[in-house]
Amino acid sequence: MFGLDNIKGIGPSTINKLNKLDIYNMEDLINYFPYKYHILKKTSLNEEKVVVSGKILSIPTVSFFKKMNRLSFTMEIDNRIFNVTIFNRLFLKDKLTINKVVTVVGKLEKNTITASDIYLYDIGGNINIIPVYHLVKGLTSKNITKYINEAINTSYIYDYIPEILSNKYNFISKKDAIYKVNNPLSMEDIDISRDRLKYEELFIYSLKMNYLKSKKDNKGTSIIVNKTRINEFILSLSYSLTKDQLHALEDIFKDMESPSRMNRLVEGDVGSGKTIVALITMYAYFLNGYQSSLMAPTEILAIQHYNNMINLFKDFNVNVALITSSTKKSEKNKIYEGISNGSINMVIGTHSLLNEDLEFNNLGLVVTDEQHRFGVNQRRNLRNKGNNVDVLYLSATPIPRTYALTLFGDMDISIIESKISGRKEITTKVFKNNQTDEYLNMIYKELKEGHQVYIVSPLIESEDESLDIKKLRDKFSLAFKNYNIDILHGKMKSKEKDEIMNKYKNHEIDILISTTVIEVGVDVKNATMIVIFDAERFGLATLHQLRGRVGRNDLESYCLLISNKETERLKIMESIHDGFKLSEEDFRLRGSGDLFGTRQHGDMNFKVAKLPRDIDVLKHTSEDSKEILKNIDNYSLLQGIIKDIRKKD
Repeated sequence: MFGLDNIKGIGPSTINKLNKLDIYNMEDLINYFPYKYHILKKTSLNEEKVVVSGKILSIPTVSFFKKMNRLSFTMEIDNRIFNVTIFNRLFLKDKLTINKVVTVVGKLEKNTITASDIYLYDIGGNINIIPVYHLVKGLTSKNITKYINEAINTSYIYDYIPEILSNKYNFISKKDAIYKVNNPLSMEDIDISRDRLKYEELFIYSLKMNYLKSKKDNKGTSIIVNKTRINEFILSLSYSLTKDQLHALEDIFKDMESPSRMNRLVEGDVGSGKTIVALITMYAYFLNGYQSSLMAPTEILAIQHYNNMINLFKDFNVNVALITSSTKKSEKNKIYEGISNGSINMVIGTHSLLNEDLEFNNLGLVVTDEQHRFGVNQRRNLRNKGNNVDVLYLSATPIPRTYALTLFGDMDISIIESKISGRKEITTKVFKNNQTDEYLNMIYKELKEGHQVYIVSPLIESEDESLDIKKLRDKFSLAFKNYNIDILHGKMKSKEKDEIMNKYKNHEIDILISTTVIEVGVDVKNATMIVIFDAERFGLATLHQLRGRVGRNDLESYCLLISNKETERLKIMESIHDGFKLSEEDFRLRGSGDLFGTRQHGDMNFKVAKLPRDIDVLKHTSEDSKEILKNIDNYSLLQGIIKDIRKKD
């Protein structure tokens, strides 16, 4: 495909501007779509909001005030004279010449139009649909449309939908779809073009996912599961496993015994007990002479896992090691040696596990906790430290089963919905900022009972005291003078964060004021209340994760959401405690967004398709791609996609 400089009107300066929009070649340009459309139809001059065309009568004058600029000129419209003003459009000044016919969109009061947009042509009498693109300074939507049209005529456009599927759904060609979506004459043009383009996006995604899932059968090692000794370990626990935990283990044991390589995601709500499922799995590999590793996203969580494992495995002859960025070099070298010679059976760590110097003796299993927090390459690098290594992913972000099975088509999925017995529902209440006495009294009651409290703020520093953890510390220090208060945020050094978190765990701190750094995995059983300021800034998934920092015991626990904005999401939090139901609501309200950590997984950054709106289309493409994969040798273009996946794997 030709470079951008092959397009008429594009020189080095324009290429630099296009690069800022992540447009580097013809393919990027052809796949740069409008994010919205302006629908224009002329109005009469009797309306308050007008769309009118007329002739410019005066050279525009410029004035400046309060960091804004204003253009003012006169126009003749339907034989009447009007004053027109528009703000922050200084770049239009030289184009608004006397006698030029333009179209003005704006608000009419007496003989003055305050314009919101000016189009440098007469839109005529029909409905006009004008594409609007994300831009940088020096580019207009009209420029982008012009360049895309040139690219359509200059380059060959590959159509990845097989003819059999195009006929099945009566799709227009990809070339026509790209032209119509950028030059629509009607809303129907937009609809049929988007249908065609979104299907191709989701079809390619589904093809990749289903190919990855099918090819895992090519490699793997069958492992004998010693259920007698595993049951001995399970019986040593101080609690009984839930029905869902046992089902997840059954799924995992089947994967271990099959000749295929395990690639399983274990999803579980907050407090559902995913971690013990992973640890039992690691023990099963230990019984077969294999090493295993567990990679956690934070040092705090890695240490928590390590301490838990030391306690659980103390009577089972398992040698466990911990590696983080804080591990001293001399200690790290000893651990590396133990992993290399096989004397260390299980290793827990953060990104430090990816170190090139770390070599396993017989790695059989890689567990990734909060899998969406690691990049695809990071997860692959750890897996590649062994031969045919089985992989188990853990995620505390519940995703509805229907969506998960389609979105993560390359993984098998086990879902843990039931909570560990003995844990109570967390009472969630919404307060306005000025209801200070009410929520302070609730905090005081918990502190008086000897319990601990989390306070969460979105920002480290802000002019608004409800957003600033440092100002919140001052505020709460005045309200609770007899209690120890400290702060925690992501800009602190790891050592400092760990020291504060350990103090909180040991009850040397009563109130911990933090950003969302406490979101994942922190387990302080004496913490019974979390107060989240400006809660409307967070999605349901994040709020639910934060709420899960309390209620990790048999004590009554509370989540207080402080917000001056009444939102549907916050009311939902009061009434729904099931993470999977909440995820359906979050998916409905916000789309996939951060719910899945999409930038970390496959090609989920779609340009035209949008989830969950297009989940039904995704289901169709998933089924269609499975059929196409059966005869993939007949489709040369699609073979190229598959070859690209093989190179990356």
